Amino acid sequence: MSEPPKTPPLRRNRDFQLLWAGEAVSVLGSRVSAIAYPLLVLALTDSPAKAGIVGFAGTIPYVLAPLPAGALVDRLSRRRLLIAADVGRAAALATVVATLALGEPPFAQLVAVAFVEGTLFILSTTAQTAVVPRVVPPEQLPAALSQNEARERGAYLAGQPLGGVLFDVARAVPFVVDALTYVVSLVTVLLIRADLDGERQPAEGRVRGEVLEGIAWLWRQRFLRAAALLVAASNALFAALVLVLIVRTQDAGASASAIGVMVGLGGLGGLLGSLAAPPFQRRFAGRTIVVGANWVWALLLPLMLLTGNPYALGAVFAAMVFVGPLWNVVLGAYTYALVPARLLGRVTSADTLLAYGAIPLGSLGVGFLLELLGGDGALAVLSSAMLVVALAASVTPAIRRAPRTVEEARAG
Repeated sequence: MSEPPKTPPLRRNRDFQLLWAGEAVSVLGSRVSAIAYPLLVLALTDSPAKAGIVGFAGTIPYVLAPLPAGALVDRLSRRRLLIAADVGRAAALATVVATLALGEPPFAQLVAVAFVEGTLFILSTTAQTAVVPRVVPPEQLPAALSQNEARERGAYLAGQPLGGVLFDVARAVPFVVDALTYVVSLVTVLLIRADLDGERQPAEGRVRGEVLEGIAWLWRQRFLRAAALLVAASNALFAALVLVLIVRTQDAGASASAIGVMVGLGGLGGLLGSLAAPPFQRRFAGRTIVVGANWVWALLLPLMLLTGNPYALGAVFAAMVFVGPLWNVVLGAYTYALVPARLLGRVTSADTLLAYGAIPLGSLGVGFLLELLGGDGALAVLSSAMLVVALAASVTPAIRRAPRTVEEARAG
């Protein structure tokens, strides 16, 4: 009897490589403009509070958009949604470039563009998550998730320093680069041959009922629900931390390029973490990684109070970010194993709402916290909050009693 043909490696999977490359380029552009937004607002207004407001506008879609985005992804053509997201983001950024060419963009315009970008980011991310199983066989999903993490972290590593350097060249350049990356992403989506939707049941009933179905399914999965709530807390703190680091180092006289390198070192830590994720997933239980990650963050964050040097701060930040991919790959593997295909968009969107819904509050609140307490005071508050999150992870029954492996979770 002949052996069944072996599944080709991911590097020979044309459609996955196109999807991966297009998203890698667009994430790189997003990282370039992410560092440019606060630098531009601070340059125009000298107000950390206004920088926080722009950050809030870019992340409030994490609360408003996930649930409708999930319903759209499960109802409409995912390819067309990916195309629409790329076109919309490129057009929004083009307006910033145009107003910078003419003078100074109004603060309200920056708020509006950040909001549009954040909304379309949620739509694109939800659609991307749903199409990965359409181009990758089940046995290769953990490897694909690890490569996606490497993509995200590599873009973070390169994009943040590049954004600082490009901002030093001219204020408009980072936004031009970001807009062009969405054009590249659009082309790669158009070149994918696979059916990105597959056999799906026709939409029945109202969107509200479908959204509630996804929320109810996630809420019944105690481990995934508890993990998403912990991610919400840590994401809010990380969103706040980035602005605290920018303000502290800028007050100390660091250049935009040095600030970009500092934040970009987080990408190096994340890239190394993504490479380490598969062996960590095989060796350690999911619950161990979730609890351990929170304690790593809680122990490292106070060390940032000891220095104002951007490169030393970047090294600590890199060590903190190293843990993130380990967490993300583990939870992604659990999600793909457990969620029915017809619910993937809606459950993913509900998870996104839980996991990222607190980020806008972190972005908004930290700006006012900085003006009230200064950089060191704000950092001390974040350190205390992270310790509380680590303690919560350690004592939460749904985390402590979670199945050790994806296979155990599927069997249960």
